[in-house]
Amino acid sequence: MSCLGVLFSIDDTEAEKLKKIKREDIVEYIQEEIEEVYFDEKREQLAQLDKAWDAIHRAFCNSELLFEDGEQPLSLVILDGEILYGDADEEDDYIVSFKSAEQVKSVSKALRNISEEEFRKKYFEIDEEKYEYPLSEEDFEYSWGWLSDTFEFWDYAAKNNLSVIFTVDQ
Repeated sequence: MSCLGVLFSIDDTEAEKLKKIKREDIVEYIQEEIEEVYFDEKREQLAQLDKAWDAIHRAFCNSELLFEDGEQPLSLVILDGEILYGDADEEDDYIVSFKSAEQVKSVSKALRNISEEEFRKKYFEIDEEKYEYPLSEEDFEYSWGWLSDTFEFWDYAAKNNLSVIFTVDQ
């Protein structure tokens, strides 16, 4: 499995459709109706995170890889939000978390205040044992690079009153 994280900004119509879909059909819908369209036609409405999403989430959420563990709005950057698919108690192979347009605005504002130095501090506070990967300058640069590449995405979504979903296959 690849564990590649992606953020998609979606309008109200798409958000309503997604929330009405049965849980067992969400992954197929996202793969066929969102991923295919956005990667082909709406690239400005997606931000890829590669595998950096894990360290980014842990930096904002007290080293934990839980759905709700950290201070909002930064905990909403990755896993926090309404979980549409994925369960910490089950062995789900895909995660989908939803952030409302209002939450997106607060994330965008909070990220504008995150400097590389502040993220560095948060990154190097991650508990290596929980992260299960050695903290290093190289991994920090990798994580910061992917995070900072999302800043325009979050601003675009906030300015256009869009919601955001985070997806990752595990």
